[in-house]
Amino acid sequence: MIESKNPYTGEVLEKFKELTKTEIDDALDKADSRFKNWRKTSFKERADLMNNAAAELKKNKQEYARDMSLEMGKPITQAIAEIEKCAWACEYYAKNAEKHLSRKNIKTDAAKSYVNYEPIGVVLAIMPWNYPFWQVFRFAAPALMAGNIGVLKHASNVMRSANNIQKVFQRAGFPEGCFQNLVLGSSKIEDIIKDPRIKAVTLTGSKPAGAAVASTAGGEIKKSVLELGGSNALVIFKDADIAKSVSTCVQARFQNTGQSCIAGKRLIIHDSIVDEFMEEFVKQVRELKSGDPLDEETFIGTLAREDLAVDLEKQIQDSVKAGAEIILGGKRNRAYLEPTILNGVTPEMSMFKEETFGPAIGVTTFHEDKEAIELVNISDFGLGVSIFTKDMDFAEKIVPEFEDGAVFVNELVKSDPRLPFGGTKTSGYGRELSEDGIQEFVNKKTVYFKYNK
Repeated sequence: MIESKNPYTGEVLEKFKELTKTEIDDALDKADSRFKNWRKTSFKERADLMNNAAAELKKNKQEYARDMSLEMGKPITQAIAEIEKCAWACEYYAKNAEKHLSRKNIKTDAAKSYVNYEPIGVVLAIMPWNYPFWQVFRFAAPALMAGNIGVLKHASNVMRSANNIQKVFQRAGFPEGCFQNLVLGSSKIEDIIKDPRIKAVTLTGSKPAGAAVASTAGGEIKKSVLELGGSNALVIFKDADIAKSVSTCVQARFQNTGQSCIAGKRLIIHDSIVDEFMEEFVKQVRELKSGDPLDEETFIGTLAREDLAVDLEKQIQDSVKAGAEIILGGKRNRAYLEPTILNGVTPEMSMFKEETFGPAIGVTTFHEDKEAIELVNISDFGLGVSIFTKDMDFAEKIVPEFEDGAVFVNELVKSDPRLPFGGTKTSGYGRELSEDGIQEFVNKKTVYFKYNK
């Protein structure tokens, strides 16, 4: 049995029976069979259904958000915002999918030559618990609009949300088999990837999970997209607007209780302004309200599981032993960890070199601009970086020097349906969202006509 457990109260919310081998086989048969007809539907037919999904999300956002908060501790106002963002993704692809996948005519020596963008079949999505709806919808909306079929293996601790996502598509009127949630544990994933009815796989998760999935998919010569961890830097240059930068950095690190791959996890500040910046930063973090995730005033909930809080506590303590200093927080109570700030963090410490998944951040200083860039790039991760400066010409000049998949100037790194999303190095490969995302799982078919004279 798979359990859904409230991390705030410790209460078991619901138990789910794992699918048997026969039931998995039936689900994949249903998906494969549906693809034969779904791929022939028009963009208008798909768009109408996707707009229905957006409407369903908006109509019942309280229901879906509450289950999300109960399952993984997300503050309720942030859970509602997540549901609303999923509706936006549905509407975006309903409106833009046909344009993103329109035939591309290319002039050659042929009488006619072009590229068609055609669906490939059933795509397996392996998704994490930290954004239980958004991570899935940013895959599902483009995949279904492209004419593909989606099957979901969600994180075991958010299975109620996973079933709710399937419910959204059912209520929207999508034909049976277009999108299915597979209630199963990780041990079944390898066999499903190897199944010939699965044509590709996308994963959002950890480096070990990504390596395992990529290895299996590669062995079967199947396309994979990996969105893995991140250790995004927040770089405060000496001319930054301190008031605005502090407010943005607090959001970047502590929203979703710090449980985000794109959260700002390394605070890198010019040494000439560090005292002024940190005085206001500590003040604002101290004012963040912790408590019951269902309370609308709560900004910091619990971590999704107690073991995650224990892991983060160890990273903090290891960094303190190595010479860092806790200047705020540091205490844990079961799955709750106080918002925590560490000073004097260096690149050799856990809080700098490892991904920290929760409400804690380490502070590092620099003197020369070149040093700041080196501190950003020294990381094994390459998901995104935020830089804060009033000099836009300077920002434009240094953007190419960062190795990450995204650079945000005077803003936190965030995903947007209109922009490609993905990383470099151990943060993964491939892109989600925008035109790039919908084209990850299509056959870019070259077509060439030559007429005999």
